[in-house]
Amino acid sequence: MNIGAYKMKRVVINSSIHLFLLTAAVVCLYPLLWIVLASFKTQETIFSDIWSIPRQFHFENYINAWREGGFGCNFLNSIFYTVSVVFGVVLVASLAAYAFSRFKFRGKNILFTMFMAAMMIPIPGSFVALYVLLNKLHLRNTPIGYILCMINVGLAMSIFLLKTFFDKMPKELEDAARIDGCSKLGIWFHVVLPLSKPVLAVVVVFNALNVWNEFILALIIFDSKQFMPLQVALRMFQGEFITRYPLLMAGITLTALPIIIVYILMQKYIVKSVTQGALVG
Repeated sequence: MNIGAYKMKRVVINSSIHLFLLTAAVVCLYPLLWIVLASFKTQETIFSDIWSIPRQFHFENYINAWREGGFGCNFLNSIFYTVSVVFGVVLVASLAAYAFSRFKFRGKNILFTMFMAAMMIPIPGSFVALYVLLNKLHLRNTPIGYILCMINVGLAMSIFLLKTFFDKMPKELEDAARIDGCSKLGIWFHVVLPLSKPVLAVVVVFNALNVWNEFILALIIFDSKQFMPLQVALRMFQGEFITRYPLLMAGITLTALPIIIVYILMQKYIVKSVTQGALVG
């Protein structure tokens, strides 16, 4: 094969790959773009001008969505739940994963297998058990009950990801810290966690998405509106006979914004984790 034919083949292959990736990006981004544009329309124009840019942008939709939907309280609730659950998952999962990776104790393989088996159970399959357990512990309709449930939901996957990363981490760094007089918890905090930023970013984004988008479990656990997260507040715009779509789209946009910001802040570490195959270096 001559050089000209080889270059032409590479151009065709690269162009095909870029065309496929561009198409996938448009397919993924277009629904989000449509929601944003629809949030600036009126109830009438959202159906008459489905695919067009709004002739007049109605910014009051966001103000009305924030006020009428009670988004202020629910927004703060979702932020509190997300931060608390992510902190709890990172703390517990990193300690457990480090113990599974570095320590030898009786029943280690059985416990780890049980955690992995929990990943095969769909989240809705545990709702009945969680509901009964929270009732007996008098934690239903309380923020702490919801937070503990969501921490439990995210632990199995997080432990698996972190243990896989810790297994590939060189032990020489820990040995050097141990010689310097660092305790086991000190090694975990000062050596292991700083080197685990890529996989921790994946754990943070995964659990933040899980908590922020949770709807059914929150609906089951909470009775009081004051404890409801943001996703439940979106029901305010969907009535029995009419749905106020502009306000609903504005609410969805407000709901999606924080998690997009979290992903943008964490994407550097996520890309590093993917490109390096979760290897330390």
